[in-house]
Amino acid sequence: MNKKIKIVLISVASLLLLAVAGVWYASTAIDPAQLVKLLATSVKSATGRDLKISGPVTLSLFPSIIVSAEQVSLSNAPWATESDMLELQRIELDIKTLPLLSKQVEINSINLSGLELYLRKNSAGKANWDLSVDSSPTASSASNTSDSGTANDNLMSLTNISMQNANIYYEDANAVKSSYQMQRLSVLGRGDKSDITLNMKYNSVNVGLTGSVGYLSKVYKDWGSSALEFPVDLNLTMNGKALQIKGSLAKNAQSMAVVNMALTSKAFEWPNLTTPVTNSPGWAQSSSQRPASGSQYLFSDDSLSLNSLPQATGTISVNIAELSLPKRKPLQNLTAQIQLNGDVIELSQATFQLGSGLADIQGRLSQFTGRSPALALKGVTKNFTLEQLMGSVDPQSKVSGGNMKLAFDLNSTGTSLHQLAGNSSGKIQMSIDHAQMGANFLNDAGDFVVTVLDSMNPLRKKTTNTTLECAVAYLPISNGQINIANSVGMETDRLNVVVAGSLNLKSEAVNLTIDPQEKSGITTGLGLAGLVKIGGTLSNPKAVLNQAGVVNSAVSIGLGFLTGGASILAENAKSMTSKGHPCRDALHPWTDIYPGAE
Repeated sequence: MNKKIKIVLISVASLLLLAVAGVWYASTAIDPAQLVKLLATSVKSATGRDLKISGPVTLSLFPSIIVSAEQVSLSNAPWATESDMLELQRIELDIKTLPLLSKQVEINSINLSGLELYLRKNSAGKANWDLSVDSSPTASSASNTSDSGTANDNLMSLTNISMQNANIYYEDANAVKSSYQMQRLSVLGRGDKSDITLNMKYNSVNVGLTGSVGYLSKVYKDWGSSALEFPVDLNLTMNGKALQIKGSLAKNAQSMAVVNMALTSKAFEWPNLTTPVTNSPGWAQSSSQRPASGSQYLFSDDSLSLNSLPQATGTISVNIAELSLPKRKPLQNLTAQIQLNGDVIELSQATFQLGSGLADIQGRLSQFTGRSPALALKGVTKNFTLEQLMGSVDPQSKVSGGNMKLAFDLNSTGTSLHQLAGNSSGKIQMSIDHAQMGANFLNDAGDFVVTVLDSMNPLRKKTTNTTLECAVAYLPISNGQINIANSVGMETDRLNVVVAGSLNLKSEAVNLTIDPQEKSGITTGLGLAGLVKIGGTLSNPKAVLNQAGVVNSAVSIGLGFLTGGASILAENAKSMTSKGHPCRDALHPWTDIYPGAE
């Protein structure tokens, strides 16, 4: 017999004997009942949780070693509502044969079906999936041994993951609920990559994800211990509109991750992710309403959780031709460059169009891992109209025209919107020219605006339209304090208005004095300057008593309309000469706020 043929035959026979030995070892070493007991004991020791397998456990040796179990559950944290954190109809593990000869268990693939997973955070921010919370000192000590570390690495040497019909429920520390209905998840190892397919629904949003990333098992093993390169080539769809995510993530043993990503789309829809969860049998005491914030302020003092942002270096570029926002008209040609540098995220440039309007914004978030994150924002908008802006918010809004311009340069620190507003410093200026505004726009503008408008002219509701000739608001801010020295002015077809006073963004206290000048001249005899005042807070504004302390300032103006006469017209003419141009007097040079804004 040819020597080469003999070598081949001997090699094949050796492999067959090795396979037989592996099967024999598996059949004698793995007993389903003992395996269940071993798993339950190990989980209890490591986490303090109870692992139960109520259904049958089966072992199949051909063509590979497959262990399956049905009706699996893992108990919940003691403070959680549901008794079990996890419930599974079926789990199937494909175990590698050769490692068994070394008494090691390595899982090649895992298949899950019928998953019900309940994830919660309590009011103290403690998560029920933090299994280390329930571990005993003995378990913690055991988990630090080299054997357990090896076992964990082997366990996570997964090549394939498959999941069908999974429901994941999440409730945050503020009792806001989200649900994830996962029809299918597939992760298949192929060479040095993992192919991903995901079809799911998040609340009412259909989400899909396809493409490939670096080999996930290798990332898990090597993260933080050796250099790795993790390519990303994914296609994310929301309600059928796609966003391509392409780039790479690199990590050395002791350095931060380096992220270089490009997000591109011809048309993408950002859904309303705050849509409340409807009543679901999966939720105990489910609510279809988002709980109201407990904040007493217009700017919420709920934490923004900025310290949860990941630290990395690198660049993220965004290029979306059309971005649809919830209940808004789409933005066009959105581009942005985001620079990452540890605990600094810098928006070096972001631009977008809305109709003929163009916005240019820069920003910087720093020290977000500390107690006092710092935020800086500046930008300018050009060629917008009030009609475009209101039309994007409410298509039924009866506003036409209104050329707008806005420039701002702000700096602040804080961990909530209220802190950021209360600690802010900088300048904001906005101007509007020539707009026709329907009554519905004025009445839907918010409590603060409506209170101001009613105080200036309580008879305004008797007209269906208002002609806004111009409006200018220049707001200098110093540590949350806005002092207005006749730097807010407005001219309509009936009134000229000058505003003075202050807004305290820390307390949100309002102290404004409004000087309306009725162009027809019938109110001048009352000497209205300084009589119209707004107090209260931004979330609860009030028209306060006038200087004489007789009646509400709005009523004073109403009485003025009733008692006007021809003799007052002359006095009004003299009054208007000193305050005839509120917009012109309030306007500051645009370049003082944003260079190049002219």
